[in-house]
Amino acid sequence: MLMGTAINGATSISFSITTVLTLLLFIPINGQDQFTIIEATIDEIQTAFDQNKLTSTQLVEFYITQIETLNPRLRSVIELNPDARSQAKKADLERKRNQGRRFLGELHGIPVLLKDTIATKDKLNTSAGSYALVGSVVPRDATVVKRLRDAGAVILGKASLTEWYSFRALGKIPNGWCARAGQAKVSDHFSFDKFQGPPLTFSILTL
Repeated sequence: MLMGTAINGATSISFSITTVLTLLLFIPINGQDQFTIIEATIDEIQTAFDQNKLTSTQLVEFYITQIETLNPRLRSVIELNPDARSQAKKADLERKRNQGRRFLGELHGIPVLLKDTIATKDKLNTSAGSYALVGSVVPRDATVVKRLRDAGAVILGKASLTEWYSFRALGKIPNGWCARAGQAKVSDHFSFDKFQGPPLTFSILTL
């Protein structure tokens, strides 16, 4: 059973949502003329949160739209977390109730993508990019995932990788390829199958 939201195919996006998210691209912060989410650091995003110029919900919606728009070409994200929006709303509510009384943490309300080998005890699959493990249930969150959740991060989804890190195919799988996502690319003109050497051990995402 597919528990996450697969996103290999093209997804239609309503005009109203696209318009709102486009406006989010440029938000004045700390006297700067323009603040672009695409180039923003975590510190800059947290500043936008503190100044009530951005919410975690808006940020998650922006990234989901970017992924749904670019992923059919780049194939860097395997699936999105169906609970990401509710996690973002929870972070917004915690921030509203806190009203700056205490520091919630640098990662509070920040969307994070995990490689598809990092176990999450939720609706996401942990499959190493292979259909063989789709629907399998992990016993618990990986330690890094527990720490991210404790820090208030939003688990946005699972990113692609070389399937099984290529160890089942003795290096014959192209770097950056897995059955669930296909061949990951940095751009329309460059894919990771051109690399020589060990298989990719990191996740690729261009938002």
